[in-house]
Amino acid sequence: MSDNIKIGIIGLGYVGLPLGVEFAKKFPVIGFDINKDRILELQSGNDSTLEVSQNVLKNVSVTSIKDLENDNGFLATYDKNDLSDCNFYIVTVPTPVDKFNRPILTPLVKASETVGSVIKKGDYVVYESTVYPGATEEDCLPILEKVSGLKLNKDFYLGYSPERINPGDKIRQLVDIVKITSGSSEKAAKFIDNIYNTIIKAGTHLASSIKVAEAAKVIENSQRDINIAFINEQAKIFNLLGIDTQSVLEAAETKWNFLPFKPGLVGGHCIGVDPYYMAQKAQELGYTPNILLSGRKINESMGTYVAENIVMAMIKNGKALKDQDVLVLGITFKENCPDIRNTGAVGVIDKLNEFGLNTTIYDPWADKDEVKEEYNLEIINTIPNSKFSAIALLVSHSEFKSIDLNSLKASDDTIIYDVKGVLPEATHRL
Repeated sequence: MSDNIKIGIIGLGYVGLPLGVEFAKKFPVIGFDINKDRILELQSGNDSTLEVSQNVLKNVSVTSIKDLENDNGFLATYDKNDLSDCNFYIVTVPTPVDKFNRPILTPLVKASETVGSVIKKGDYVVYESTVYPGATEEDCLPILEKVSGLKLNKDFYLGYSPERINPGDKIRQLVDIVKITSGSSEKAAKFIDNIYNTIIKAGTHLASSIKVAEAAKVIENSQRDINIAFINEQAKIFNLLGIDTQSVLEAAETKWNFLPFKPGLVGGHCIGVDPYYMAQKAQELGYTPNILLSGRKINESMGTYVAENIVMAMIKNGKALKDQDVLVLGITFKENCPDIRNTGAVGVIDKLNEFGLNTTIYDPWADKDEVKEEYNLEIINTIPNSKFSAIALLVSHSEFKSIDLNSLKASDDTIIYDVKGVLPEATHRL
């Protein structure tokens, strides 16, 4: 392996920053992002995603490119010209879907143009963004070649290594998760695999092709989405039968090979998005992926289902819905994490508001400004000093498990609806 590796990370979000910081312990790393506010935040030593601590960020950060000339370290920048001396580029930009659930490749296209403008002969470009099989070679590669004027496997090399970071997980972190790698040639694949092996303690898995690596990523999250959809569907049936879903799962889990999935709201940057990338590619080939789309349909219906259950419980208690106050606990897509991307909680909140209920959203992890900008919703970060006719726990943040719910109840018949099955005092569960 060359001793002159200088890594450029394009995109410094939940994936790019931890990756850049970890590589910075071994190599000089330039972290680039078009969001100037994000760069200024990182330069001040703070990470609003909470994926990298202040101490770790401070220990690897440098203030200028000159500091990286003879040493390792991490420099955050919004000037793409700072990337020009790098020779190993990693793209970690988001790959969302539009309102029709069609893949949005714009960030990937822009990132490819940026990299294409700075790569040189002998350089490597690795994509980590989740895509459908074929996107790296069919959508990104032509841009790299056109902008750079270079040719694949003659002048530069290509790879794909899907991100597997689990936001908010302080046990299974980047270095603890096996990394899939791949390359555009045997030489490129081995070189890329060796680079990742310098930081991944759990080791790597060298896939046989870039398309195989892309498909492996999509199928991981699609499988989880489908399994959750199955349990969500069963929860709806059990509710009609008057059976407690959590009790059924506790009984079923006593068998060694029962998969311990739980019902709930599905969102986030991967599980709620990746199946649509695979579905898009399948439909382009003339195949309708019925199981994939059915799973998505069920999981996307859960926000409305939860809201309607809360409303029905209130009506049965004799509550007139108009102007009743409901406390919503949690708006992030998962527990103990500030990530609000594609969160399923918003579907519940929007539906409750449609019924004329007054919702107060309490989440100690989410950023107020980010929620306002993304969803046009107001939230609070401290426990409210009010009383509520219904309390809905949508996200199982640790803080919620010790809340004195009795102090928030407007009456003894206040509905406590627990989507996650963590509140002993819940009157209703999913």
